[in-house]
Amino acid sequence: MEQSGNIIFKAESMRKYFGVTHANDDVSIEIPAGQIRGLIGENGSGKSTLISMIAGISRKDFGMMYLCGKPYEPESPLGARNCKIGTVVQELGLIDGLPVGMNLFLGAMDPFKRKNGILDTKKLFAEAQHQLKKWGFPGISARQSTESLSVENKKIVELVRALSINPELLILDEITQALSLNNRKKLIDIIIQLKREGKAVLIVTHDIEEMVAITDFITVMRDGRIVAERESEQTTTGEIKRLMVGRDINNVYYRESELSPIGEDTVLEVRNLCSDKFRNVSFDLHKGEIVGICGLSDSGIHELAESLFTVRKVKGGTITLPGKNAALKTPKQAMDLGVGYVPKDRDHQALMVHDSIKHNIALAAVEMTKQAFGFLNPAKAEKLSEDAISRFQIKTSGPDQTVSGLSGGNRQKVNLARWTIQNKDVLILDCPTRGVDIGVKAYIYRTMTVAKENGVSIILVSDELPEIIGMSDTVLVMKEGEIVKQIPRSSGFSEETIIEVMI
Repeated sequence: MEQSGNIIFKAESMRKYFGVTHANDDVSIEIPAGQIRGLIGENGSGKSTLISMIAGISRKDFGMMYLCGKPYEPESPLGARNCKIGTVVQELGLIDGLPVGMNLFLGAMDPFKRKNGILDTKKLFAEAQHQLKKWGFPGISARQSTESLSVENKKIVELVRALSINPELLILDEITQALSLNNRKKLIDIIIQLKREGKAVLIVTHDIEEMVAITDFITVMRDGRIVAERESEQTTTGEIKRLMVGRDINNVYYRESELSPIGEDTVLEVRNLCSDKFRNVSFDLHKGEIVGICGLSDSGIHELAESLFTVRKVKGGTITLPGKNAALKTPKQAMDLGVGYVPKDRDHQALMVHDSIKHNIALAAVEMTKQAFGFLNPAKAEKLSEDAISRFQIKTSGPDQTVSGLSGGNRQKVNLARWTIQNKDVLILDCPTRGVDIGVKAYIYRTMTVAKENGVSIILVSDELPEIIGMSDTVLVMKEGEIVKQIPRSSGFSEETIIEVMI
């Protein structure tokens, strides 16, 4: 492992408590210059808590931090930024009401102010566009509305914001799973560039294979403590999985490789669907079938998922449910006709993070929780949420707990539970395992498999090719807004054949 002897960041005996919960318990870590450090653990292991203290988002209860040999105690994210620590957190951290350029320099606009204090927006946008181009993302306009960006491009803006300060330490918390294949490669190139420049990188990802491949050193956390540290070249994905959960993990997450029966009935029929992001999309979804949809960034896969649930307007084409003799026009109609949707951006497009688990589940299951005159029946909502918590093994204090207090994996369980508890006929799942650990990921795959066996039809949109290959009966590959190839499971599809079509 090649690295400098200088220590960029050091933490000693860090502790953080939330009531009786020890989120971080005596955590010590050193990251030298020129090192790419991986930080891994199950959801709730304490990774995000440690990162939040380093990034100035939350304050430590005990311990010391040092940056380049000097005591370091940021009072805010801006304080961390001023100390050359750039951070991209797991959940989206941009203000939709501002243009991209202003989000890039939020809290650091003094260099763009004239002597009279008025903001020189021309200068600001020019520098923002320079930064986007410098780091390899010229296609994003500094002047465009942040709200109009996809989840992936919002993550890219956050990344460029962190890089724009020329950070001594770059912290990336679950960014790779928000990126498509081509932008993930760009990110890896940037990380390697920072390493060569003698900077330090701390990266959190649940993609263990990716972590072992790109890092120099891996720190494993469990139950708020660091339980192991390994040189990446001297370890394996199997060992890291075992260290994360304290036991051996079965490597089989996906469906069995054998073909499974698919019903002859077409439950969803898409014909010549067009929007500003895709065109002439046509395919059939059969009873008990999983159709996987994949493609590079800007291929239109995520916009297609939104359109299939009718939350994004289309310019032409039809989405019909032949068995119910209905054409989908609105999300409410889709829900009423047995269609559920799990979007990629769970905190902004799916969940009410500042409300309870109970209300989040009741919102999606209105027909199961209402009483006379359409009012919510509290007893039904309580019972349904308790059933969902039990069935999906959601780690929570109860139905009234606020969703924002849950880990990323448990939030996603709530997101999935509120649809699958209703026995929907069709599920549209957009990146359902983004930001969850191997245990939750395996659980989601089992849930999908059981749903399929029970005759539920699933559209799986994902940037993760192993997920697409492991779960799909049919794969639709999109490129530049069009379906360019349909590949059945019987043909034995592989990453190589799919990537060849994608690029």
